[in-house]
Amino acid sequence: MAGSILGTRVARVEDKNLLLGKATYVDNLEHSGALHCHFVRSTMARARLVSIDVTAAKAHPGVHSVWLQKDLGTEPFVIFFPLNPNLLRSALATTEVNFVGEPIVMIVADTRAIAADAAEKVVIEYEELDPVIDLESAFDDGVPQLDPQVPRNLVASVFAGNDPDPLGGSDLVVRARIENQRMAVVPMEPSSIAVVPASEGTPVTVYVSTQMPHLLHSKLSSILHIPEAAIRVISPNVGGGFGGKAGITAEYVAVAAAAVNAGVALRWIESREENFLTMQGRAQVQFVELGLSGDGTIVGLRARMIGDAGAHGGFGGALVIGSTKSMAQGVYRIPKISFTAAVASTNTSPVGALRGAGRPEATSFLERIIDLGAAELGIDPVEFRRKNLLANDIFPYSTLMGPTYDSGDYGAALDRALEIAGYAELREEQKRRRLRNDPIALGIGVSCYVEVTGAGGGGEFGGVEITPEGGAIIRVGTSGHGQGHQTTFSMLVTDTLQIPAEKIEFIQSDTSEVPHGGGTGGSRSLQMGGSAVGQAAKAVLEIAKKITATHFEANPEDVILGEGGTLSIAGSPEFSMTWTEVRQAGEQQGIELAYRGDFTQNGSTFPFGAHVSVVEVDTETGKVVPIRHVAVDDCGRVLNPLVVEGQQHGGIAQGIAQALLEKISYDEYGNCQNTSLAEYLMPSAAELPSFEVANTETPSPLNPLGAKGIGESATVGSTPAVQNAVVDALSHLGVRHVEMPASPETVWRAIQLGANANYWREPPPIFEEIAKLAKVQDEIQDVDI
Repeated sequence: MAGSILGTRVARVEDKNLLLGKATYVDNLEHSGALHCHFVRSTMARARLVSIDVTAAKAHPGVHSVWLQKDLGTEPFVIFFPLNPNLLRSALATTEVNFVGEPIVMIVADTRAIAADAAEKVVIEYEELDPVIDLESAFDDGVPQLDPQVPRNLVASVFAGNDPDPLGGSDLVVRARIENQRMAVVPMEPSSIAVVPASEGTPVTVYVSTQMPHLLHSKLSSILHIPEAAIRVISPNVGGGFGGKAGITAEYVAVAAAAVNAGVALRWIESREENFLTMQGRAQVQFVELGLSGDGTIVGLRARMIGDAGAHGGFGGALVIGSTKSMAQGVYRIPKISFTAAVASTNTSPVGALRGAGRPEATSFLERIIDLGAAELGIDPVEFRRKNLLANDIFPYSTLMGPTYDSGDYGAALDRALEIAGYAELREEQKRRRLRNDPIALGIGVSCYVEVTGAGGGGEFGGVEITPEGGAIIRVGTSGHGQGHQTTFSMLVTDTLQIPAEKIEFIQSDTSEVPHGGGTGGSRSLQMGGSAVGQAAKAVLEIAKKITATHFEANPEDVILGEGGTLSIAGSPEFSMTWTEVRQAGEQQGIELAYRGDFTQNGSTFPFGAHVSVVEVDTETGKVVPIRHVAVDDCGRVLNPLVVEGQQHGGIAQGIAQALLEKISYDEYGNCQNTSLAEYLMPSAAELPSFEVANTETPSPLNPLGAKGIGESATVGSTPAVQNAVVDALSHLGVRHVEMPASPETVWRAIQLGANANYWREPPPIFEEIAKLAKVQDEIQDVDI
């Protein structure tokens, strides 16, 4: 049999239809008689709803109905997972609004334009209330309390680590207040849904842009009080998710409830402005202190973090007490850690996930404080990292923050990145520029990272069956939307069953075709979904061998699979069968040539890597131009280098964008200041250099493929490398820190301040209260024991 296809560069089979415009999205689908929805949204960040007059809107020509929350009849629900049990959300606002853009009224009309025109006739009287916008002051005395059941606007908190005084014994302590700014998710396709009510023999059918069709299916069943069997959820092609399409949305619930109640097909396609208003992520402020010995050994780390949940306890607020906390130790030997986090409730858009979901935030603060420590000690940042990296012979390794790293070789990734970059030569070029007082400064930034994928392990569904034509059908519970699942999973079947990709049908994201599934998020798909498909393919091969052996009255151990998918008896090639013939023989024997089942992974995997960023900074204007970016990302065993490189490229682009360009801003009244692509800075190819990507391969022992995630890794590694490069370019001018995004104005101001800049201020007192509460709880537990 020919060598394995795994590990080779196979072009993505999904791309042809996408490139030719033949792919189907929710907005492309035609539904006979479907009406269009439009939402009237709050113009206030915080206010009581005194009255809502929809009389004129109902009378507008072409309007079929106007919906308030009382008409929908749905109960409050959780968008994804509960951050605070007291903070549930209704589909439409009832007595109060809590952020600009919160939906209040839904108009249903013949066309989108008519619905939008009718929305202008809705009259809402507000009683404006003082909003809470700034997450750092949200816990202060005298600040408005947004929910009586959430005292101090403290949605959630955590106090973790192994030492309450991690800086004790340090010769030197470096400190910084670091902002990981709020960002918009900006998928190419905004949120979209079409709901067709049930008819005779047909369930309620929901076509929706989501990362997790089965989760949305179960949530709709619960919220609408409809049995799961009476609802079918289908996700056609999804134009990007990046974490922003996990769970369910208020708008999806409103459209589905109205469609079911009215018995009419409804559709809603979010506008770009609406998407900016409602799909946001990141939003942390981090107070970080690193204790060091005189020789550059890390003594301890104290991290005090604020995460912004936004309104209604947005689940993204949980990331600071989840994955940011979990990954706080990073790739380093840190003997003592204290980690405290507070999650704030504010009158801003509910915060969700964005590519990396808490892990980029962890790596960003850690790599920034590492560079500050190296600068303070006068040690090259690479040598400082090497001195403190975890060794490669300690795995599996349990960190102080809880996770157990499955495998790693952090030094190898760093060495490879430096080799590709030509680190020594770059430093020489930097010296030459500084000697000639070149106004275009060269900066070299390094970052080392480890992140978590397939968080917590768990199971995923995979099924493979042989068709009458001798092809195969794959069914899987993951939900690809640009990651190359069809290509990669088909490679697994081709490798095991010798069936060519063109004869393999791929089915996902349909709850009537796939019994259950976890969808796609947290870079889980290959290690779980791929392992499930691989397991199914191997099971089908064993079934086929038994069928073939029975047919030829031989032993199954003597059946071999040859090129072209022919099964034969070893040493007797004349006794052979094609896949079509094996399937027919199986039918005669009463055996289905198929396997459906779950693969379960016991624990998370931990990809890692090292990035080197090279930038030029105009010291007269503050403009930053990234000129090179080297990424060495280790995602375990690489099944398709082409797919992996694509994920690396996309991740790097988003990481550079955070470091240099992107930020969602609010004014003091809670108005989002950049709700279009004219105001929100996203990079095009023209703003980015060509990327130099490579991989080391350190297989995971937790799944048969040896795979770890890759979808978010390059985002985790790239952002701090670029930020460090900007600071490095200006270090000879006394600059030690530049906040993100490093816009020309931000960089210019940092240059003007130079060594006089202050990068630290004491965090809010809420952290002392959290620590005291944790101590009391520990004492109570001790007494109970």
